[in-house]
Amino acid sequence: MQHALRFYLVVFSLVSLTTICAQPPLEIKELQKNFYVYTTFNTYQGKKFPANGLYVVSTAGIILIDTPWDTTQFKVLLDTIVSRHRLGAIMCISTHFHEDRTGGLNYFNNAGLATYSTRATDAISAEKGFPRANNLIDRDTVFMVGDMQMEVFYPGPGHTLDNIVVWFPRERILYGGCLIKSTDDSTLGNTKDGNLQEYAASVMRVKKRFPRPAWVIPGHQSWGNNRSVEHTLKMAKKYSRP
Repeated sequence: MQHALRFYLVVFSLVSLTTICAQPPLEIKELQKNFYVYTTFNTYQGKKFPANGLYVVSTAGIILIDTPWDTTQFKVLLDTIVSRHRLGAIMCISTHFHEDRTGGLNYFNNAGLATYSTRATDAISAEKGFPRANNLIDRDTVFMVGDMQMEVFYPGPGHTLDNIVVWFPRERILYGGCLIKSTDDSTLGNTKDGNLQEYAASVMRVKKRFPRPAWVIPGHQSWGNNRSVEHTLKMAKKYSRP
């Protein structure tokens, strides 16, 4: 009996250790050349939950889309980028006001990055006392950063009233943020700050403006399936105005 108990405890310890080691606080996966999805974790509804961001290597420096959700990973992400690419991050765009998108803005501001959000995001952040960007986007905008072109587009309310997406036209990569749901998701998730009735119309604008993306990066969960826009649209249509 004692031998069996010791065996159980050893196996349990090994399984626990493997589980702990299997999920680092920062995961970085190469999407394609110069494009990397980074994932951090925080607690949502009592469970550890992933949040995706993107960073892009340009000739001018590293472009970040959204900040880490885990507050311990702001410096780690910037240091890891320098270590891997011998380039520093120079700018960050936050795609809406929630903390999984803006939480690191104060740190990034102090680190010297040019941070950006829409004026709508800034107004909500100011009202709620959340971190704010040091540059504001007034309208749909095309950025040229080194050799990288990207378009910031506001399609209308959905996940939040201020959610935007980012499109890289040459590579046909759509960063959907939290407006776009992973094909792993069975619901639209947290919409308490959004608009369910307008959600489908907003996703349809994304679909029409950026057809046939090679990659679609949702704000949470897996991103290997590029049918996330269609999947989100199907779920959102259940709430559309008649």
